[in-house]
Amino acid sequence: MLGGNLDPIMLNLAVFKQLPGKDQMSQNNLDEEITQETIDSDDKVQEWEIDNLPNRITIFRICLIPIIILSLALNLVESEAIAIHHKTLGYIAAWTFVVAAITDFLDGHIARKRKIVTVFGSFLDPIADKFLVVSALILLQDLNRIPVLLVIILVLREIYITALRLLATEKNLSVPVGWLGKLKATFQMVAIPFLMANDTPWGIPMALLGTILIDIAAFLSVYSAVEYSVKLFKKFKIKRQMLKENTN
Repeated sequence: MLGGNLDPIMLNLAVFKQLPGKDQMSQNNLDEEITQETIDSDDKVQEWEIDNLPNRITIFRICLIPIIILSLALNLVESEAIAIHHKTLGYIAAWTFVVAAITDFLDGHIARKRKIVTVFGSFLDPIADKFLVVSALILLQDLNRIPVLLVIILVLREIYITALRLLATEKNLSVPVGWLGKLKATFQMVAIPFLMANDTPWGIPMALLGTILIDIAAFLSVYSAVEYSVKLFKKFKIKRQMLKENTN
């Protein structure tokens, strides 16, 4: 009987010896805190990183903008030596814009897939987009391929939405872009190179298609701006109500 009772007692003593002591538990907690601090530190370093693949692609897109501007600006020159190359210059501008538009999708896709979010990229990417689109719209209007009213609508919309997003970021609010905004960007990105080429290859009326698409893009730009504003102001209202409840 005594031997039978000793076995459970000895087993409990063995288990007790294997349990971590207070000092060991404190050391484990300290190691976990150090590991977490190291991860947080690495994240902060990555946040301020400049040299990564998405940022390189964005910088490349910015470098393409002068090519587009120069090609379209030369279309304004009436000199006979340059006039004979107007069609070629239009295609150079159009295809360069297409490449730039692809890089716009590519850098965002890579950043999301690899979870790369940096301060430099968050600033540079939207600026590159605005430089690309606004410069193209202004020059196309100067070439009388887009009505000035549409250019005003599209440019002012970009400025307005950018200001709203800055305001939302400052107040720690996030309003995702709606599908209408994405549709507007798609129509706009297709219309602009058509208007740049301004040709009818294989009977395809690029100028007409570009005009129709840019008209649709202008309409969607106004509608999506209103939609974005309503969503943001609703979040402002909710946050203000929460602050009032916390104060009371």
